[in-house]
Order: sequence, then C-alpha cells, then structure tokens
Amino acid sequence: MTKNPPSPSRRDPARLAKRSVLVAGHHTSLTLEDVFWGALKDIAAQRGLSVNALVTEIDAGRTGNLSSAVRVFVLQQASDSGG
Repeated sequence: MTKNPPSPSRRDPARLAKRSVLVAGHHTSLTLEDVFWGALKDIAAQRGLSVNALVTEIDAGRTGNLSSAVRVFVLQQASDSGG
C-alpha cells in the first residue's frame, strides 16, 4: 500500500524546494524552505510584482548568497509589518 503525499497545506514548512527564477534576465535556481517561498509570493503580490521581479530587486542589493539574502529580506519584511 502506497502512502499519498501530504496535501500542500499539510507539508512541512521547512521542506526545501528548488525553483528556477529569472534574475536580471538570467535563469538561476533558488533553494528555499516552503514557508519562505510562500512569504516571498505574498510580498511580491502585495507590491504588484512578480516573484522574479522581487528576487531581482533583492539580488541587486545583496552581498552574500541569494538564498540567504531572500530569507533575510522576508524576515525583515515580517519584522517591519509587525508579523
């Protein structure tokens, strides 16, 4: 008997997911936990941007690796909004 995978709402929020993004016209892969992907999508939607456009903005101001820069950005946004 095979187990069905958990529904998206019941997945582990710490599960890593690698996705392809377009950053400044170049394809690259970005690995983040599901909870960060969800927050990134929400922030982009609130700003009227695509995820690619938001990641391009984050990339322009980063000094370390892109995944870390995205996580820090998301945490700063949550902190700034009182969340």
